[in-house]
Amino acid sequence: MSPRHVNPVQYAQALGYARSACARIFRDGGSPDDALTAFRVEAGTTDWSVAVERIAQSLCAAPLRKAA
Repeated sequence: MSPRHVNPVQYAQALGYARSACARIFRDGGSPDDALTAFRVEAGTTDWSVAVERIAQSLCAAPLRKAA
């Protein structure tokens, strides 16, 4: 379930990207804290699903740049 204050399409895309990035980090022997650190999100979890959700939320919170 996506947060209500975020565009559902944007959150779905961010969730897919976060899953992909976490899968690469897991494959390379990293931990959920390593994934959070890579995205500059406050670490402190040992659960991959929490890490994926936090990364997706941080991607949605970042301001979007507009084209010139």
